[in-house]
Amino acid sequence: MVNLTTYNLAAKIAFLHSDLLYLSLMSLMLVSFSLFLFFMAIMLSVYFSSSRMQEEARYILFVHMLITDTIYLIVGLLLFFTISYLVYYPVPICYIIVTMSSTAFKVTPYNLAVMSLERYLAICFPLRHTEWCNRPKAILTILAIWIIGLIPNVVDFIILCFSVRGDYFFMYCLCTRSDLQKNEAQQTLRSLIHVLGFSLVGLIIIFTYIKIMLVAIKVDSGKATASKAGRTVVLHAFQLLLCMSAYSYNLIEAFLRKYLYMLPLINFFFFMCLPRLFSPLIYGLRDEMFLRSIKRIVLCRHLKTLPTPETN
Repeated sequence: MVNLTTYNLAAKIAFLHSDLLYLSLMSLMLVSFSLFLFFMAIMLSVYFSSSRMQEEARYILFVHMLITDTIYLIVGLLLFFTISYLVYYPVPICYIIVTMSSTAFKVTPYNLAVMSLERYLAICFPLRHTEWCNRPKAILTILAIWIIGLIPNVVDFIILCFSVRGDYFFMYCLCTRSDLQKNEAQQTLRSLIHVLGFSLVGLIIIFTYIKIMLVAIKVDSGKATASKAGRTVVLHAFQLLLCMSAYSYNLIEAFLRKYLYMLPLINFFFFMCLPRLFSPLIYGLRDEMFLRSIKRIVLCRHLKTLPTPETN
């Protein structure tokens, strides 16, 4: 009887510890997301208050990445909580939500590739840079990125329509991608698109880095600018690796099977959330114009909060 009581007490303690860990991760995720929204709001206010930034392609692409990551995180949080609490959606609504999430997931690395190409054009073709990288062409490029990111989902929808009965779209489902995959061709298409997409983005980043570094070596007068552009491209490569960390889920699952109920939270926080939280902040805070504007905004707000001296 003593052994059984001891075992029950140990089980209760283990349950409390795991429950506390779950709540801690959940709180950390929500705090991180709130900080991300705070910094994003500051960066957007800096961007929309500067007419110069609104005309430069690099800042337009950066703000587009911020907005895309925000969409991805908001939709991801919605899906995470609805899955955790077993909320069922009509299949068409679920498919639209999952499409928004998967498209935003693909758009971020494509945007990184375009940002690397913009730096390559600025360093290697400075006389043609303003002609190729301006506001109208940046907006057209963003539109093209979203169309390219959406095409696989259109193909996936066509495959799904041919794989289910007519009443499938009148049913309710738990809103996960696995519940919307009714044909092996859908998973094959998804894997192929991700492999090709990330490989192509990786090759573009490597190509632009090599070209920029060759300019830095050959042209002494532009060495500092080219070296800075090279570091920016390296940062894009790091951001790409952060995006690719989402595929570590299967490896983590193999080591954390005893915490199976926590895997969705661990997967979403460490491999979906954190990469999107870190990369825009790192890029934004290392840019001189953004950093100078952020300091000015924070300093002005601090001075407004200071008490005014009393006059005699």
